[in-house]
Amino acid sequence: MSDVPDLGPLPRRIPVDADLVRRLVSAQFPRWAGLEIEPVADGGWDNWTFHLGGDKLVRLPSAAEYALAVEKEHRWLPALTARLPLPVPAPLAKGEPAAGYPFPWSVYRWLDGEPARADRIADPVRFARDLAGFLAALQRVDPADGPQPGTHNWFRGGTLRTYDSEVERALSALGGRVDAGRVREVWAGALDARWDGVDRWFHGDVAPGNLLLAGGRLAAVIDFGTCGVGDPACDLAVAWTLLTAEGRQAFRERLSVDDATWARGRGWALWKTLATCSYTVEDPEDAEEYGNGRRVLDEIFAEYAAGAPRP
Repeated sequence: MSDVPDLGPLPRRIPVDADLVRRLVSAQFPRWAGLEIEPVADGGWDNWTFHLGGDKLVRLPSAAEYALAVEKEHRWLPALTARLPLPVPAPLAKGEPAAGYPFPWSVYRWLDGEPARADRIADPVRFARDLAGFLAALQRVDPADGPQPGTHNWFRGGTLRTYDSEVERALSALGGRVDAGRVREVWAGALDARWDGVDRWFHGDVAPGNLLLAGGRLAAVIDFGTCGVGDPACDLAVAWTLLTAEGRQAFRERLSVDDATWARGRGWALWKTLATCSYTVEDPEDAEEYGNGRRVLDEIFAEYAAGAPRP
């Protein structure tokens, strides 16, 4: 029997609206009862996110699986904050299930900034170095007693083999639209690249929406729901999904990433992008997202084919 965990289907999300949030806040935190509550634009998938006044936000897990991160964030974010060079979310209060909402939930301090996007980044190389500096500082935090990979973070920080069947499902869904032989070659190299077994802290979802910009520069890193300790290669996926070729090289140099770790990072980027393409390929409303995913795949294949270091 395989010891690779089964991720199963995507969680079923429950609906949350501003009226429910207002009832929860009023009952449990009456000092904030009079503050305006509005949904956050593009508030994410794992959590429903609402503005609470002008300087706070409310995050409510959208499914039971995502609720596993609430206690983790409240425990570890205060400990991580003092050791990191950029602002990260500061939990202000933890709410309890009530009013028909079944999960714990959180109130955080609002962090200003706009989500990272290639055309918003003033200096791609500086951005890459700043991001690498943040991740290097995160990896230096003592991992003792930190959360190991598990269902709380979809096994980020663990073996890429967890996602092997998802890669094959994505290839099946995409049919002949991608070079399956090249996908399997890059993927096999990532699976074979050995991790040294030394636990390090990782964020787990270094995606554009979790990187905030101010004046075109990296200003904050948010959403630590998938954080943990283990193999930090999962945080390298951003090198292909957001950074320029020059920025990618600066990012790797700043982090001093060895060949095997880089190959695993490429594997994380490949899995993530294949999954995105397979979810969006048939929906005309997702044509832009699908096109972006195909460009990332082309970037992964080009870098691989150019003879980038391999394990």
